Amino acid sequence: MAHVDPFSLPPLTPALKDASKGTLADQVTAALKAHIASGEALPGSRLPTEPVLCERYGVSRTVVREAISRLKSAGLVEVRQGSGTVVSEGAHIKAFTIDLDVSGSIEAVLRVTELRRGIEGEAASLAAQRHTPAGLEAIERALKAIDEAEQAGRDGVEEDLAFHLSISHATGNPLFPSLHDFIAQFIKEAIRITRSNEERRSELARTVRIEHVAIYDAIAASDPNAARFAALTHIHNAVERLKSADPAFWQNPGSRGT
Repeated sequence: MAHVDPFSLPPLTPALKDASKGTLADQVTAALKAHIASGEALPGSRLPTEPVLCERYGVSRTVVREAISRLKSAGLVEVRQGSGTVVSEGAHIKAFTIDLDVSGSIEAVLRVTELRRGIEGEAASLAAQRHTPAGLEAIERALKAIDEAEQAGRDGVEEDLAFHLSISHATGNPLFPSLHDFIAQFIKEAIRITRSNEERRSELARTVRIEHVAIYDAIAASDPNAARFAALTHIHNAVERLKSADPAFWQNPGSRGT
């Protein structure tokens, strides 16, 4: 019997038009991932051509190329000479990914921030319980680095992220720093946007510093409940700051760096 390529089966889903499930690229990526994860598409199976995928999902080539690019980045597919784009050998080993395009989308960033809330709260709590003198000193240095960045006229985004990274290191659990670095790539632009509003910068810096100091003080006092509360309060307020940002920043986020 001739081998049947699983991707040559009838359409996987109807045309994708549900905006509540993300962009078209988000939805095509999710559909292909689900098909691969189901085990129907075996390692070595070829993906359909771009025209076939365009017709199957009712989208443009640009959308299909973005979806395939994401699959490659996730290690789910690879390009083989003479075979085209095929399912990778380790594709069925599930890896954590975020299939959202956060560029210029406050809704997508808010979803990631909701995830961040739980992680930051638990990290602060564990850091309060487990920090070493060196770990606490690293958090304090990171806190001072934010002040120095702002005094030098920089936006302090990298220093802000480094402060939270230092807390994740203080948990003593290496998974927290890894997860922090992963999420940071999705929230960096959002932090930059809220910090880039010149009219609110001084007020914002003072408010954020108070929140950061509250987290540090609770960790230094080895009070896990207070540390968790301070971290959750900080992320909650971060969400409110995102919501109150000038919509123009989201329409053209790349133009507002410092």
